Amino acid sequence: MNMLFDSHAHLDDKRFDKDRKEIIEGLISRGVGRVLNAGADMKSSLAGIELAKEYSHIYAAVGVHPHDVKTMEDCHLNELENMSKEKKVVAIGEIGLDFYYDNSPRDVQRERFIDQIDLADRVGLPIIVHNRDAHKDTLDILRDNRHKLHGGVMHCYSGSAEMLKDFLDIGFYISLGGPVTFKNARKPVEVAKQVPLDKLLIETDCPYLTPHPFRGKRNDPGYVGLVAEKIAKIRDIPLEKIARVTFENASKLFRIRPIQ
Repeated sequence: MNMLFDSHAHLDDKRFDKDRKEIIEGLISRGVGRVLNAGADMKSSLAGIELAKEYSHIYAAVGVHPHDVKTMEDCHLNELENMSKEKKVVAIGEIGLDFYYDNSPRDVQRERFIDQIDLADRVGLPIIVHNRDAHKDTLDILRDNRHKLHGGVMHCYSGSAEMLKDFLDIGFYISLGGPVTFKNARKPVEVAKQVPLDKLLIETDCPYLTPHPFRGKRNDPGYVGLVAEKIAKIRDIPLEKIARVTFENASKLFRIRPIQ
C-alpha cells in the first residue's frame, strides 16, 4: 500500500508528552510516511519546528489560530516570518476564523487572518485555513486577497457540499478528517463524494476528532488510514488510490519532493 500523508496534526500537544517519541517513530510501520504539524500559537509553532528537525517524516506549519489571536502582537508577525525560513516549514497555519467559540473578538480574528495571509505572501508559502461558522467572512477575505495566495487548504472541512465550489474556485484543496467516519456523518460524506480527487487531502487533526471506531480516545497520525479507508468506501475506489492521490496532493501543495 502507498504511504499516507497526515496533512494536519498537533503532535506538540501535551497529550503526547508521555509517548510522543514512540508514536512518531512507529508511524512508518503503520503506513504513515509524512505528517504536517500545524502551529496554533507561537509556542506550538516553535515546537513543531523542533519536531521537524528531529524527525525526517515530520514537517511544520507556523501560525496563530483564531482562538489565540486575541493575545497576538505585531512583533509576532516578525517572529513567524523568521520561523518560516526554517528548512522544513512548508506553510503558514493554522489561521482563519472561528465564530463558533468566539474565543477572540471577531474584528481581531479578521485582522490577524489578513495579517497572516500577508505574511504567507511575503514568504511565498501556502496557507492552512480554519473556518468554523464563518463561511462568508472566510470566503470574502480569501477572495479579496486572492492575488496574495500561494495555494492553500481548508483544514478539516466542515462546510456543505454546496459551499465546496466556493473554495475550489479559488484553487484551494479540501482536507477531510475523522468526522467523515462518524456514524451520523452527513455533510462530510457528501463532500467526500464530490470533492475532485486532485484537490483532496486527508488529516487527523490529532489529538482531536478521532475516527470511528476509536472515537472518544486520543487521536494520533496512525489513524489517518481510517479516514482514507472511509473515503475509499464512499467513492468505491481502491484504498491504494486514495493513499497515493492524497499523498501526491499534499506533497504538491506543500512543495515537498516525492519519496525516492
